[in-house]
Amino acid sequence: MTSIGGAGTSGMVDWNLAVATATRLVRPGPEVSRDEAREVVAELRRHAKASEEHVRAYTRMIPEGHEPQDTPVLVVDRAGWIKANVAGFRELLTPLLGKMQERRSATPGSAVLGAVGGKVTGVELGMLLSFLASRILGQYETFAPAGRDLPTGANGGGRLLLVAPNIVHVERELEVDPHDFRLWVCLHEETHRTQFTGVPWLRDHLQGEIQSFLAATDVDPGTVVERLREAVQTLAGGRPEAEEGEPSPSFVELVQTPEQREILGRLTAVMSLLEGHADYVMDGVGPQVVPSVAEIREKFQARRARGASRLDLALRKLLGLDAKLRQYRDGERFVRAVVDEVGMDGFNRVWTSPNTLPTKSEIAAPADWIARVHRRADS
Repeated sequence: MTSIGGAGTSGMVDWNLAVATATRLVRPGPEVSRDEAREVVAELRRHAKASEEHVRAYTRMIPEGHEPQDTPVLVVDRAGWIKANVAGFRELLTPLLGKMQERRSATPGSAVLGAVGGKVTGVELGMLLSFLASRILGQYETFAPAGRDLPTGANGGGRLLLVAPNIVHVERELEVDPHDFRLWVCLHEETHRTQFTGVPWLRDHLQGEIQSFLAATDVDPGTVVERLREAVQTLAGGRPEAEEGEPSPSFVELVQTPEQREILGRLTAVMSLLEGHADYVMDGVGPQVVPSVAEIREKFQARRARGASRLDLALRKLLGLDAKLRQYRDGERFVRAVVDEVGMDGFNRVWTSPNTLPTKSEIAAPADWIARVHRRADS
């Protein structure tokens, strides 16, 4: 197995063990013949390319004649998604884990404890990723480090991942037209790609916010490990059932300071914007190029809402994925309300600078964003 970015066994997490564990435990994908697999991969690549033109024409985010930095589109299996995400986690979490490692180094016997703890955490992270790897249809990796098998755009640009077995699994489960569904998924993910390639400052802004959030973290390393352990116990059925109405813990509960809560509010707002915008564009372009878009949307929304099982719902809460579902809904309502009021070009003022991004309260009250960004600017 190729190591993830160098010494995979050093520090607080054994990253290589996380990859190995997740790859070993992930569910097998749907049964397809070799010829069918090739056909799916080729079609997803075609749809991804076609989606560029559709999304750019609809959003008008990229001026005509301007070619933004290119980023690769990769069609991967579940193991490929795992490897890419472990590399991304390592890249993003290095400052926090370094801080935790310094804290632990003052403890007697820290070398032995660190080696053992890193392996335990690697296994637990791998178990969580094995759960998620069968559920993600596509993902724009904003902070993706380049790897031998996973190239990125030039100068630290991202990459778009399309997880072929998961797309096939869902299209079969929903009993929808597979060709329409594949294009529909590509439209959503291509919107994310356009957001980051068309707005040059967005990646650095997000990275700065995340690093500020992590830098303000002041937690005992054991707390992080305990959150992972709770997640794994839930996944394995070993965690006692919560009382009715009792909220499940999530990793967001690691937020401890007012500064972090403020940063998290800004991050929640921008993620709601990005996810809602992608849903809005997907449904806006859909009727023109996806004949069965209404059926797909209805069935997919129902699937999102119910989750696969009670266990799936519990783990979604634990990981904060239920918050992500709210981001789709709240963000899409914000985008729709703003476009209805000021048009697409008026909405696109949101991409002017970090100061024109909506706040968390403005996501829930689009008229406040319009008043702040449009009416004051126009006056």
